[in-house]
Amino acid sequence: MRISLLPLFLLALPLLEIAGFVIVGREVGALATVGLVLASSIAGVLLLRHQGFGVMARVRAEMDAGHDPSRHLAHGAMIVVAAILLIIPGFITDIIGLLLFLPPVRDLAWRRFKGRIVVATDFSAGGFRRSRDRVIDLDDGDYSREDDFKRGPDHNSPWRRLKDD
Repeated sequence: MRISLLPLFLLALPLLEIAGFVIVGREVGALATVGLVLASSIAGVLLLRHQGFGVMARVRAEMDAGHDPSRHLAHGAMIVVAAILLIIPGFITDIIGLLLFLPPVRDLAWRRFKGRIVVATDFSAGGFRRSRDRVIDLDDGDYSREDDFKRGPDHNSPWRRLKDD
């Protein structure tokens, strides 16, 4: 059985962050340390806004070209995680967040984890298929499993009308 180090890391992270505050505070002073923490939070918000809009534009361009946008969607998710890590007070989370903002680091993470991620889409070579003209709108009383077993198929069902079209 494989033991995950993530719970241990999550328990140790606050202690490591406090130690980082003490070390940085001793070197540059308490006020400068607070300023660095506030600056990293503001930078996280600004980078999220700037980078996020860029990723959304690239995803839209990939979809319009009929290509698979999963890489760009993963980059967008990593940018959100990076921004959250920058907003959280602490120098270790800031370093990890800044690294995730770098495209080569995101590419490395994407190559490492894309085999473990399953994307369930209706994406084909021609783009996403949208079939709005084939939507069946059912009310609560239109379908029930018990009704099927008791009386047999309903010939007035919207499902039957779809096949006749």
